[in-house]
Amino acid sequence: MKRIAEYSLVLAVFTLLSLFASVDASAQTKRKPVIRKTTVKRTTTVKRPAAPRLFTVATGKRIRVRMNETVSSKTAHVGDRFTATVTEPVYSNTGVVVIPTGAEVVGRVDSVVPARKGGKPGTIDATFVELRLPNGTTRRINGSLTDLQSDDARSDVEGTASGDRMKHRKVIFIGGGGAGGAVLGAAIGGGKGALIGGLLGAGAGLLGERMTKGEDAEVRSGTEFGVYLNQAISLPRFAEANP
Repeated sequence: MKRIAEYSLVLAVFTLLSLFASVDASAQTKRKPVIRKTTVKRTTTVKRPAAPRLFTVATGKRIRVRMNETVSSKTAHVGDRFTATVTEPVYSNTGVVVIPTGAEVVGRVDSVVPARKGGKPGTIDATFVELRLPNGTTRRINGSLTDLQSDDARSDVEGTASGDRMKHRKVIFIGGGGAGGAVLGAAIGGGKGALIGGLLGAGAGLLGERMTKGEDAEVRSGTEFGVYLNQAISLPRFAEANP
């Protein structure tokens, strides 16, 4: 009997230990931590290039240009565009080159009147609407046709057109020169062109009393004139485009 009792006690203890082990294992299973994968987002900071410093070309600046093609009052139409090449660098108010030699300005024909009987010459009224730099930079501009600031009006054999200083008056191309070459004239009331005083004279064949047809304004390729800026423009210091 004693052995049976001891055996029963050992069995009871073993059963209790087994029970405790099972409960502990179950508890550990329930308490097992869940490992969560977290994704770390890496942000890359993109450094933007600093905006280039701009330099101003003031209103009233006169840009010297040379015509790239021939435009005639006989064939031109309102809205036609043409280009002229800058022949001298243009500096900002602080002395920085912003428009180099070789840049182009785009002109637009605003009105055109063919030559008429009675010795009336043809006229072309143009404005300048865009600037194109050799490095690909473009800017809208508001420019008017003007002379090259010559004291004496002339139209020479090389096609250079110039006239008296007209800082505050609209200027147009007007037929003359005996061979159809264009000269500059001040635009007056009604859009008619007035010859610069004493420019051509009797030898040029534009006498008002003539009943024959006047000469058309033909602005030949190579003709030099000025572009007057009606509004200031801002540009960075000029630099050639990267190869």
